[in-house]
Amino acid sequence: MRPIRLPANQPQARFYRGGAQIARFRGDPPPPPNTPEDWVGSTTSVRGDAPVGLTRLADGELLVDAVARDPLPWLGAAHLERYGADTMLLVKLLDAGQRLPVHAHPDGAFAREHLAAAHGKAEAWYLLTPGTVHLGFVRDVGPAELRELVATQDSARMLALMHEVHVEPGDSVYVPPGMLHAIGEGVLLAEVQEPEDLSILLEWTGFELDGERDGHLGLGFDLALAAVDSRGRRTAEIDALVRRGVRDGDALVADARPYFRLDAVEGTAEFPAGFAIIIALDDIELASAAGVESHPRGSTVLVPHAAGDVVVAGRALVARPPDGT
Repeated sequence: MRPIRLPANQPQARFYRGGAQIARFRGDPPPPPNTPEDWVGSTTSVRGDAPVGLTRLADGELLVDAVARDPLPWLGAAHLERYGADTMLLVKLLDAGQRLPVHAHPDGAFAREHLAAAHGKAEAWYLLTPGTVHLGFVRDVGPAELRELVATQDSARMLALMHEVHVEPGDSVYVPPGMLHAIGEGVLLAEVQEPEDLSILLEWTGFELDGERDGHLGLGFDLALAAVDSRGRRTAEIDALVRRGVRDGDALVADARPYFRLDAVEGTAEFPAGFAIIIALDDIELASAAGVESHPRGSTVLVPHAAGDVVVAGRALVARPPDGT
């Protein structure tokens, strides 16, 4: 098996604007409206809309089916022993053509108990353009006030209650499960996350969403909001989720490691055999057991375990599942 360069995989008619920055980054033609996400190497479908979101290989087979049929060459023995035939990873390119709504994702325990899901949804972002993001509350918000925020749909009040963080290219942000967040308009980023599509919405006014119907994952807001971390966070706690100007090496804070790994490469770096997604930030060369290949800026490359150790030369991001050893 050799590394596989993937075309864009952009679910259409999403609830927010975007997609043009992804097309420019990849060198693709202008996209349809509201295609703000590229689901890279995805074994996860859009919730309630399978197979949308799933990566399809060049022969037409879905990646999720290929992995299930013959997981060893895709994932390797150590990963299989620890996690089974589960890639444990979803990677996206995300172009916020408008500010995203305030929302949160449940943790694994809540997702397993109430949603029959295999994972929660921790996520992390690597910024490709500057902008603003909103993370967590500045003070404690009790259950009654949280429910009132949802009922009144007062966006200005929600944002005023949250930390506003300015980010630059090369910064990374870890978003733990349960933390409320919103990505600001104009931001282009690479996202690594647990492989689920589970969002609890506090806000939907101004978006192509029926929040009363879809904002609570079918649980009702009283239960869904129990998965939201509504504690106030000190500025130092928010700062501890952010790494600034990461150009080479481990790109994320240590708390992200149980969920996924993301390395920045600037120069040359070697990675042991394993399932990985590579995003070329500039033109790169990728050496594997299959030889040396060149990939232009904006390429997304799926690396199966059977491709062996790989060497990345250039400027890139390398996303991997949590360590299976």
